[in-house]
Amino acid sequence: MAEAYMVGTTAEGPLSWDHAEERLEGSRNYWIVTTRRDGRPHAAPVWGVWVDGSLYFGTSRGSVKGRNLARRPDLVVHLESGDDVVILEGAVEEVRDRASFDAIDAAYRAKYGMGVDGAADDGAGDGGAVWYVVRPETAHAWLENDFLDTATRWRFRVG
Repeated sequence: MAEAYMVGTTAEGPLSWDHAEERLEGSRNYWIVTTRRDGRPHAAPVWGVWVDGSLYFGTSRGSVKGRNLARRPDLVVHLESGDDVVILEGAVEEVRDRASFDAIDAAYRAKYGMGVDGAADDGAGDGGAVWYVVRPETAHAWLENDFLDTATRWRFRVG
């Protein structure tokens, strides 16, 4: 996205991070894009939860996205709407600590009516479930009907 689009010209200016987080919390499906071994992209929807400024989602280690992320943790996340857009860029980390699983489970139960407790495997990489956290490095958002005044980019410290 061109730097020129990152400044609003209305009194409200660019979108707020609160606007983006409301959509990240409320989205039912998150489209994730990973990179295949040969460099081609792979897109797939996942369920997930936005907790404390990060997106958590799970998949099978043996799925295409699971295999892709094991090789290269970089990904793009896009919400469902093309009219009220939020896109995250970052790298995943595998979730292994009990406190994070408790937070994911509580948020998942509230959102989807089912939990993820017991989803943590022993890390043996046996093709079972794996849970990831994405802490955004860059985020983009805009309203399609007012792109020039709402296109916004955020860059976050990583590490």
